[in-house]
Amino acid sequence: MGRKVTVATCSLNQWALDFEGNLQRILRSIEIARNKGAKYRLGPELEICGYGCWDHFFESDTILHSYQVLAQLLMSPVTQNIICDVGMPVMHRNVRYNCRVIFLNGKILLIRPKMVLANSGNYQEMRWFAPWNKRRPRWAPSFGPQEIVPFGDIVLATRDTCIGTEICEELWMPHSPHIDMGLDGVEVFTNSSGSHHVLRKAHARVELVNLATLKNGGVYLLANQKGCDGDRLYYDGCSMISLNGATIAQGTQFSLDDVEVLTGTIDLEDIRSFRTEISASKVIPYNRVKVDFSLSCHDDFLVPPSEPFQWHFHSLGEEISLGPACWLWDYLRRSQQAGFFLPLSGGVDSSASACIVYSMCRQVCHAVSNGSKWWGAPGVSPKQVCLVTL
Repeated sequence: MGRKVTVATCSLNQWALDFEGNLQRILRSIEIARNKGAKYRLGPELEICGYGCWDHFFESDTILHSYQVLAQLLMSPVTQNIICDVGMPVMHRNVRYNCRVIFLNGKILLIRPKMVLANSGNYQEMRWFAPWNKRRPRWAPSFGPQEIVPFGDIVLATRDTCIGTEICEELWMPHSPHIDMGLDGVEVFTNSSGSHHVLRKAHARVELVNLATLKNGGVYLLANQKGCDGDRLYYDGCSMISLNGATIAQGTQFSLDDVEVLTGTIDLEDIRSFRTEISASKVIPYNRVKVDFSLSCHDDFLVPPSEPFQWHFHSLGEEISLGPACWLWDYLRRSQQAGFFLPLSGGVDSSASACIVYSMCRQVCHAVSNGSKWWGAPGVSPKQVCLVTL
């Protein structure tokens, strides 16, 4: 059996309640991951329905349509022979949870609910979801040929490695789940996020992810939402893969592409040798779901491992220019308008607005010239963008 593993994480521009468009972008990301040789694909938080559904999470139709999208994913030939990790709301025993659903070849392997909810500032997750606070797993009803599936804080054990899941806010906690998971032998950590753009926030995310793998080794995949999702916030992508404290794959922070997939190839022996100096600690063993599947392949000698590199950050001025400009483009598409009416008074406010709109136009033209596609996204075509100034 080989020891080199290729994994994929992605940033998707998902729209709240755009179930058909969200499905097409998820399928496209899985297809790209497979074509790059990945055996595990991770997506952003609540990617099936969109993160910014707000009080639509209270509606049973939101969960129903999420299950309908999941059913199409399970039946799609695109999702065969690759472990897929998708996010959606799940109702379990009349309680609503923010969950990851992990499946392989049409079978749900486990459902992992979020344990620490973001509930300050711009986030109100406690309004719509309950945190999972039970150590022992439960069994949740499923559909199709499966009657029940494992539900809870569980890790996935393949033939060659072990995979553990975190969801967004859990990475920011003082005692993150990856600490105990790593001490219990988990080698691959995943985190699906809906993290919005704040100046210099990318620095904190990158530092937290690299520190997570520096402390006890392992590979860490971070997937983040991108776009405005129909809300006032802008999610800036910036997905990444870290190995033993160093970045091996970096996603763009400001991009108009709806689908961006990162892959990294790692040698499991690098993780195991890195951990030889880490002393064992007493931890409560995690419940494991065993799956007869291997992330590595026999001809892995043909695939070179990904090399670490220094993360490139935008300057403060670039963040101010690019972030609001990307938000404007998404807002324009969602409103299905042909352009902006831009009054100019000559003051600082109107001048700054004009510069941001100009930045948006430059990014759109650059994206079109590079052949970017807006997968499953209704609204205006990039070629229809026009500005009316007064």
